Amino acid sequence: MAPPTFQQALAAGTCFLFDGSTPSALYDRGVFINRSFDEANLQSPDLVRGIHADFLAAGAQVLTANTWGANRLKLAAYGLEGKLADINRAGVELARAAVGQQGSAAWVAGCLGPLGVRIEPWGPTSFDEARDCFQEQAQVLAEAGADLLVLESFEDLNEIHQAILAARATGLPVVAMMSTDEEGRALYGTEPEWFIRKLDEWGADLVGTNGGNGPAPLLRLLERFRTATAKPIVLQPNPGLPRMVDGRLLYMATPEYLGEFARKALAAGARAVGGCSGTTPDHIRAMRGAFRQARAFVQGAPPGAPTAQEQPQPEVPFAFRSRFSMKLAQGEFTHTVELVPPKGMEYDKLLAKTRQCRALGVDAINVPDGPRAMARMSALATALIIEQQLGVETILHYACRDRNLLGMQSDLLGAAGLGLRNLLAVTGDPPKLGPYPQATAVFDVDAIGLVNMLKRLNTGLDLGGTGIGAPTRFSIGVGANPMAPDLERERHRFRLKVEAGAQWAITQPVFDAESLFRFLDFAQSLEVRIPVIAGIWPLKSLRNAEFMANEVPGVVLPKALLARMAGRTTAEDQVKEGLDIALEIIEAIRPRIQGLQLSAPFGQVELVAPLLPQREA
Repeated sequence: MAPPTFQQALAAGTCFLFDGSTPSALYDRGVFINRSFDEANLQSPDLVRGIHADFLAAGAQVLTANTWGANRLKLAAYGLEGKLADINRAGVELARAAVGQQGSAAWVAGCLGPLGVRIEPWGPTSFDEARDCFQEQAQVLAEAGADLLVLESFEDLNEIHQAILAARATGLPVVAMMSTDEEGRALYGTEPEWFIRKLDEWGADLVGTNGGNGPAPLLRLLERFRTATAKPIVLQPNPGLPRMVDGRLLYMATPEYLGEFARKALAAGARAVGGCSGTTPDHIRAMRGAFRQARAFVQGAPPGAPTAQEQPQPEVPFAFRSRFSMKLAQGEFTHTVELVPPKGMEYDKLLAKTRQCRALGVDAINVPDGPRAMARMSALATALIIEQQLGVETILHYACRDRNLLGMQSDLLGAAGLGLRNLLAVTGDPPKLGPYPQATAVFDVDAIGLVNMLKRLNTGLDLGGTGIGAPTRFSIGVGANPMAPDLERERHRFRLKVEAGAQWAITQPVFDAESLFRFLDFAQSLEVRIPVIAGIWPLKSLRNAEFMANEVPGVVLPKALLARMAGRTTAEDQVKEGLDIALEIIEAIRPRIQGLQLSAPFGQVELVAPLLPQREA
């Protein structure tokens, strides 16, 4: 009589013992981290087969193929993407060979891990691209004879969603496991009840978690999982937190400790246990002892229905988010002036310049965030000082360079709570452009990901899908560069920004009207059209023009304009020529834009005053 399939055993209520960590065993046997652990399937097949045999002898019922990092993107880091099929096929075959050698009844799981890149909405890799990568690997594993597919150590719920879709397409049973922080949350603060429910909804056959900070936190998570799903639950802890001993990472939890964990987990309703990084055959042997005790039982379905999903709330209408939004929504022409935050903590001069702008009838003050990677007063604090002390609305530039996702969310919630409404999402200049080239950048997301984040907050949800109460009411702007060297890439990114939820755009300083017109033609061809505000920089001198042309990223200054500035010999004449150039550009572009962002060179507001409409006395 043929042994049951994994799906049949699962339906019959069988409890499963998965194996431990093959990569950890490879490391212990001399395969170091500068090599691909997955390539060992081809380079050291006897070693890999022997590790599987050791886990099998210890009592494992499911052997996990050594393929966790064998997707195209991770293999490419080692120049092995061309061997993807061979590595994955060999991974399944080596585990199957170990089962055959011992004549044991065990199932072989193909293993898929994260791609190692951020996917949308927080990164440049699209859902379709991610799913294609997972599909490529999953198909090879299925064709090689895997009994099931295991998705493990995922942190991003969006990413494991694509992996589940790819795995389910093979028709094999799917085990889906997330990794969490010490509080049980996945990446972006996703609560365990939420992610376990989504793994269930998306069709995984076993759902759970692996890794973490040892067995005890996973037992606490088990209680929370069972309130959110009736699917079988799998827990695969590592043996506590690792310690560095003689240059090696060692997991100090004893096999007996993991054996006790397995007993408690099965008694509390888990259907499967196993081990993550650092788990050895000795740990698995001790866990097997829990299965030999009085028959482990599975408690009934969790009481009550799962809690209702957090649903997005309606967004505050664009026109009612700020005075600036109201003007844009009504089709009015806007004028803003950019003022850079002070280098120190004194802001009296900044307030004096803002008063000048208010007297000139400016609609808002643009506050850049660490332009050219310079350390200045926080843009958020600067904007708050301006709004609270002078009542002038601001446009807060917010850069992705310096903060991780959690820090961004905290900043944005704080900004919303303090009443800041207009936000320009920018990726940010890299630190090497500034005077602190040793400073590190974060760039968890770029401007596209930031727009997605703002859009989510505007519907009352945080990054993990949890409600925040009243939704934020950010008016969301983005940057655009009509004269970008790679215009196709700029257009592609602009389209993604608009699709993510951008509601208006501000361009880099425009020195060539025709380039702006070509970009506007593209922007107006999109399904969703947003107002475009043109950046204008009145050149103060030839030196200023040369600096703009050579040192400011994203700015292109035609040689003809440099020649015009060079043709003026005195400082006064150069200032006048710079204003004449700006006025000519404004006259040419005004019919096709909905506003101007005027940059005051060196903070001299008087230089932009001639570019603003004259107020009636």
